[in-house]
Amino acid sequence: MKSHSRLLAITKKEVRQLRRDRLTFGMIVGIPVIQMLLFGFAINMDVRNLRTAVADQANTHLSREFITKLRETQVVDIVEYVDTPSELNERLRIGAVSVGVVIPADFDRRVIDPARPAIHLLVDGSDPTIANIAIQLRNMPIAFDTGARQTRVNNIEVRPNYNPERRTPVNVIPGLMGIILTLTMMMFTAVAIVRERERGNLELLINTPVSSAELMIGKVIPYIVIGMIQLALILFVGDALFQVPMRGSVVDLYLASGAFIAANLALGLVISTVARTQFQAMQMTFFVLMPSILLSGFVFPFDGMPRFAQYLGEILPVTHFIRLTRGIMLRDAALAELYPELIALGIFTVIAMTMAALRFTKRLD
Repeated sequence: MKSHSRLLAITKKEVRQLRRDRLTFGMIVGIPVIQMLLFGFAINMDVRNLRTAVADQANTHLSREFITKLRETQVVDIVEYVDTPSELNERLRIGAVSVGVVIPADFDRRVIDPARPAIHLLVDGSDPTIANIAIQLRNMPIAFDTGARQTRVNNIEVRPNYNPERRTPVNVIPGLMGIILTLTMMMFTAVAIVRERERGNLELLINTPVSSAELMIGKVIPYIVIGMIQLALILFVGDALFQVPMRGSVVDLYLASGAFIAANLALGLVISTVARTQFQAMQMTFFVLMPSILLSGFVFPFDGMPRFAQYLGEILPVTHFIRLTRGIMLRDAALAELYPELIALGIFTVIAMTMAALRFTKRLD
């Protein structure tokens, strides 16, 4: 009987402690709800609305009818028209579109000649899912009326650019680089500052003339170096073991990585101002990591997600970094051509640092 009383007392004490720990209680409710929303809505295996550009060199009634039927499949979202295949390749290279459709000048004759491809699909092979969807589109005969008979376009050729061998490591490692840096940079920064608060080491800094901004910046500088070392290690292993190409500038990649690391360190600082214990800091880090994996385009094509999921994904730094790494490493895109992603990372860093500075005070709670 006494054992039961002691057990009940300990249970009540633990429940009271959980009630006081609002962050952990919020995680208990928030994590399953967020995961249900992510897996239920954001993850869409039936991908639609891939950004597509068309080069209609035939410009005939038949070719325009084909474009209409292609749009009706809802697999592609035709966002622009260009004149030549080289322009399509350029749009693919800078990541403006995911699919390019080339309609040759003699399209009307090719449609009735099964020996010649009537359509060329140029695909961003840096995303394996998009390449697979394009192959499915090729196997989906598109029928349309041409006067007295119905025509079916079966001979569609798919050209996966940037990874013609369709090797999985080539697609995965540039994105995995962002996931690894997201986890380590956020966790290292958040846990390090919370640990000092727990151990009382911040008492020493309270009596110094160091400002809050100087303290935060000084804290993150070592982790910037750590992030660059991790980047070098990932690149070495990717090249040595998996032959992942580096088609662009290594300098551009390091500059992009520096902006990304700064964004994640700033986010880690924000977490450190909210978390009271190291366990809470790790909880919040993984709370951010799950959307970073699912909503960034790392696993599923970004264009195929519902609109609200895309809005959430655009907030995450890793979304922009994956576009940068795939563009630089696989498509030989210059950093200047990918400047919107750098601007997004810069804005995120400024907002996160401002939030951290406003929340951070040189006093103990």
